[in-house]
Amino acid sequence: MVDLSVNYIAVLLAAVASMVIGFLWYSPLLFAKPWMKLSKLDAKKMKAAQKGMGKTYGLSFVAALITAFVLSQLSSYMLLTTLTEGVTLGVWAWLGFVATTMFTSVLFQEMPWGLFLINSGYQLVSVVAMSIIVTLFI
Repeated sequence: MVDLSVNYIAVLLAAVASMVIGFLWYSPLLFAKPWMKLSKLDAKKMKAAQKGMGKTYGLSFVAALITAFVLSQLSSYMLLTTLTEGVTLGVWAWLGFVATTMFTSVLFQEMPWGLFLINSGYQLVSVVAMSIIVTLFI
């Protein structure tokens, strides 16, 4: 029987890593300008949205914790232990669950492809980073 014990510190670190990657990804340093343009957001709309950001970031962190927990379970179940295995888990999880779901949303919501690339790129980097963390800390 496989031991599916959870390293909660690794799950927490993975969720924090996801948030840090998101802050960088959507910052002026990387993709803030094209993301805002493709999302049809301007400085005024962004300023108005900041009022509820605490709750939004909190709920986003809970979602990252759940993702990290599930990736931890998958990694443990599959007996993964190396960096390469963590990266592979992240890529397959992203491709099979995240990218395909986002792709379907783009099709039905007629979202710009550039926005799909920015958002799904963030998800790829985030899921791979989380997978590496939970795999190496098992």
